[in-house]
Amino acid sequence: MKLQSYKELEVWQRSITLVSEVYKVSRALPKSELFGLSCQIQRSAVSIPSNIAEGYARKGTQEYIRFLSMAHGSAAELDTQLIIINQEYESVELAEAQKLLHEVQRMLYAMMESLQRRRESLYPIS
Repeated sequence: MKLQSYKELEVWQRSITLVSEVYKVSRALPKSELFGLSCQIQRSAVSIPSNIAEGYARKGTQEYIRFLSMAHGSAAELDTQLIIINQEYESVELAEAQKLLHEVQRMLYAMMESLQRRRESLYPIS
């Protein structure tokens, strides 16, 4: 059964949940980080489902993989930022955000690999 929308993708749904969790983390940061880490983690998190949605809308497999790769890159950026927060602000609770992030990263990687294998089986190199 073909999906009707990117909103049906589990990875997109989990990344939306991740965005909500990241916003909770950003609210726990000191006000001095409003235009620093707080802003950065929000942008990185929002970029993940946004790129998944944009790639899905493009319809071409190679473009889709490219946008999933950008989402994966944003996830790595977010991971780095959460590590920095953990080092600088030990009182900020990150466990749920990190758990969701690592789940989304695994899902994105698996999707990219699956799409690449499918693309290669459709267009084998001669």
